Order: sequence, then structure tokens, then C-alpha cells
Amino acid sequence: MNTTLSTESTINEGDLKPESQKPSKKTSKNVCASDCCDVAVVVEAILFLSGEGISLEYLAEKLEIPSKEVEKALAKLAEKYSCECGIHLIKYRNKYQFATNPQYAERVASVLNPIREKNLTRAAMETLAIIAYKQPLTKIDVEEIRGHDSGYGVQILLENNLIEVVGRKDTVGKPLLYSTTDEFLKRFELENIDKLPSYDELLEKIKVIHTSDSILGD
Repeated sequence: MNTTLSTESTINEGDLKPESQKPSKKTSKNVCASDCCDVAVVVEAILFLSGEGISLEYLAEKLEIPSKEVEKALAKLAEKYSCECGIHLIKYRNKYQFATNPQYAERVASVLNPIREKNLTRAAMETLAIIAYKQPLTKIDVEEIRGHDSGYGVQILLENNLIEVVGRKDTVGKPLLYSTTDEFLKRFELENIDKLPSYDELLEKIKVIHTSDSILGD
């Protein structure tokens, strides 16, 4: 019996082409990122793993794809993580990050959030609101506005990374100047400080646990 296989059955037409005419097996990173998979899925994974804000420009550079594609991906994710979804995609200082939906802030805070109203006393809340609207300013400036000592409030806000020292005022004693941090913007889902809500709305956003569980101070 003749068991020899026919070459016609084992050789494809493409194999007969010269090496110069064969399609290249190499694919660039940008082709893979934009054509072989959904950019939004890749960006979603990056933001989830990062845990910190990442700029659109940085994503485009590292994925080696046009900024427009990243922008479309972020818009897609913003739509996906919206409404009653437990996670929202927030933007602050031109950076993007996943954050808890503020609608569920109170319930989440009772389990995970280190910032509780029992820690953020009334003094701290008022101090934070004043600094947010008047920054940068000193502790003395805050006390002149509040009419009360604000030392404890400033200390609590510093411990929770909601305010930071940004310099010294050019007056006698060179007192420290305070401003809000990126952590403040993230927690209250503000793109930048110009997007601040009204004073009363800000105070409400600061509250994350029922008043009955809080320790109120002057």
C-alpha cells in the first residue's frame, strides 16, 4: 500500500510565497491595545489595579494609542459606572480614578471609611469648609472667621490627609498656611477646587455617619 502523503494536501498556497510577501507576525503594542481588545477594558483594569488617579495623557503614552481613543474609553467607563452603581469613575486635577458612589457613603463608611463624623467633629467640619473656600490660610485666619479655637480641627484634618501645609504667611511669626489636598477632591468627587458646592452642601458631604453617633465639639 502506498502511504506517501500528497504534498498538495500539506502545503498551503501562502507557504509558497517568498518571505518578503508573507504577512509579518509582529504586532505593535498600539495595534494590540486598540484593535485586538477593547481599550475600555484595558483602561478599566489599569485604574482598578492602580488605586490612584491616572491622567489621560499618561494612559495614552503607556498604551501607545491616540488620546482620543483613551478619552472614548474613559467616557464609556464613566457611563458604565454611573447612576446607582456602587462605584463611580471620578475626575480630579485631570486624573481619573474609581471611587465609591457617594449615595452609599454612609453605609460604606460604617464598615471601611477611616473618616467618621465621630472623628470629624463640628469644629473640624467647619474648619475644613472654611479652608476649602478661603485657601490658603492660617489657623489664626480660620479662628477669626469661626470665632473659636481651631487647633483640634486642624489636627484632625491633617491626620486624615484632607488638608496640608503649603507654606508660611509673610507676617510676624510666619504662621503655617493650609490648603485642601487631592484626597479632599477625591472624597468629595470634585474635579478641581473651582467645582466646590455651596457651603451648606459641602458640610453635608463631609458628614458620613448619623449625627447621633458623632461627638460634637466647638
